[in-house]
Amino acid sequence: MGEDNRLGIFLKDRRTRLDPAAFGVTGRRRTPGLRREEIAQRAGISTTWYTWLEQGRGGPPSPQVLDRLTEALMLTEAEREHLFLVGIGRPPKARAPSAGVTPRLQRFLDSLTFVPAIIVTPHWDIVAWNDAARMTLTDYPKLAPKDRNILRRIFLDPGTRAAQDDWEQIARFLVATFRAETARLGQDERAIDLITELSAASREFAKMWAENEVRTTGDGIKRLQHSTEGSIVLEYSSFAVDGRPDLKLVTYTPADAEDAKKMRRLCHQDDAD
Repeated sequence: MGEDNRLGIFLKDRRTRLDPAAFGVTGRRRTPGLRREEIAQRAGISTTWYTWLEQGRGGPPSPQVLDRLTEALMLTEAEREHLFLVGIGRPPKARAPSAGVTPRLQRFLDSLTFVPAIIVTPHWDIVAWNDAARMTLTDYPKLAPKDRNILRRIFLDPGTRAAQDDWEQIARFLVATFRAETARLGQDERAIDLITELSAASREFAKMWAENEVRTTGDGIKRLQHSTEGSIVLEYSSFAVDGRPDLKLVTYTPADAEDAKKMRRLCHQDDAD
C-alpha cells in the first residue's frame, strides 16, 4: 500500500485499533482489530468496495460512505475531518447540533466570575452560561428551553430589544451569522422552524433574512443598558469548541476599568483584585 494511498492507510490503521471484544466478537485472532468484512457490514457497504478503498482502488467514495465509515470505525470529530480530507480532498459539513456541554466546559464558564460567557449553537440557541451572563444578559434558568434563543429574544421580546443600544445592528449581525451557519450545516428542521416562526412574527426579521447577508461571529463591541448599572460596554469574542463544531463559546469582557467595576458589582465581586 503506497504512501499516496492516504485514505487506505488511515482506514486500515483505525480498523486495526478497534477492540473486537467491544463489539461482541470473541475468540483468538491472528491480526488485531476488526476484519474488513466486519467494518463493511457496520458501514452498510459491500466487502469488495471496502477492500478497494483500503487498496486505493475504485475511485473516491461519496460523503455518505465516509460518514458511514466514520460511525463504523467510531472516529472522533478530528478523525472524521481527516477522513474526508484524505478521502475526497475537502472537510465534511458540520454535524447537526447536539445539546449540552461537558462538566469540564461548564467549570470553565463558571471560573469567569465577572466575564459573561455563553455556549451557543449555530441556531443561536443557548445551551450553557455562567452566572455573569445570567446577571448581565438574561436570566436563562427562568426561561423555557425553547425561549433560550438569541434570535427569538432579539426579535420577539420587547425587554431584550430595549436593552440594546443599537438594536438594528445587533439584529442584522445575528441574522447574517445565522444564515452563514445554516448554509454550513444545511437547513435542518430546527433552522426551518425558526426561520418560519420569525418570518411570520417579525416583518423586520423577514426583511433582513431576504437580504441574504452573511458573516462570521468574530469579535466586536456590545453596549447594554442594564437596569441597575446603566450603560455597560463589553468586548465580545467567539471561539470554536474543540471537538464540537456545532458549538461556539462567546465571551463578553468589560471594555475598560469602569465597565469592569460595574460587572464586579453585578457579580458580587466588589472586593476582588
